[in-house]
Amino acid sequence: MKQEQYPPRVLEAYIGEYASGKSESAVNRAVELAHLGRRVTLVDLDLVEPCYTLRPLKRTLEEEGVSVLAWDTSELIGIGETGNILKPEVRFCLRHPGDVILDIGYGASGVQVLNLVEGAAEEQDLKVYAVINIARPMTAAVPDIVEHVRSLKKVDGLINNSHLGEETDLGFVQEGARVVKEAAAVLGLPVVATSVMEQLAAAVGETDWYGHPVRVLHRYLPQAFW
Repeated sequence: MKQEQYPPRVLEAYIGEYASGKSESAVNRAVELAHLGRRVTLVDLDLVEPCYTLRPLKRTLEEEGVSVLAWDTSELIGIGETGNILKPEVRFCLRHPGDVILDIGYGASGVQVLNLVEGAAEEQDLKVYAVINIARPMTAAVPDIVEHVRSLKKVDGLINNSHLGEETDLGFVQEGARVVKEAAAVLGLPVVATSVMEQLAAAVGETDWYGHPVRVLHRYLPQAFW
């Protein structure tokens, strides 16, 4: 009898500086996998600015087929912004069956939260991706990106998500792809993808100007602040 082959689990953590788009990247990746018929858990590990992003999107994302581990509003009473603790289920999130996507806080203090996740240090299949936006001062140029990524200790690849919000044009995305590619070469890391908003996707195609795969981003995060 032929043994049935199952696709490998996808275990990915997304980190990036403030306004880099790391949460949007994590959300879109989770939805992409769910639309492929995969079982997906999206985990809110952002303890730097807790509970602003995934919690308000839980219902929307669950309708897309994504299971979300994040605090509910009723659970936050008495915790406060500066006193947030890790949701108990999150500590054991890597035990969830299927794919697991982690949205972790920004900066070196953000990536340290992985130390609180059971089994993260030993999980060889867990990939940490740094989302880079050259519009941010800490990741504006190659030396800045190199210094930033090295401060994170564990990073397995870079994602170019260079944008200027609604004012983003193709030229800026292209410049981001060039800068991120140069930084990746210095770091010895792959460029996992270039991300573009939906309205620019048709003009970019399936690969950008530097051969990076393109990930098209639907903007879910603005809904979190309505």
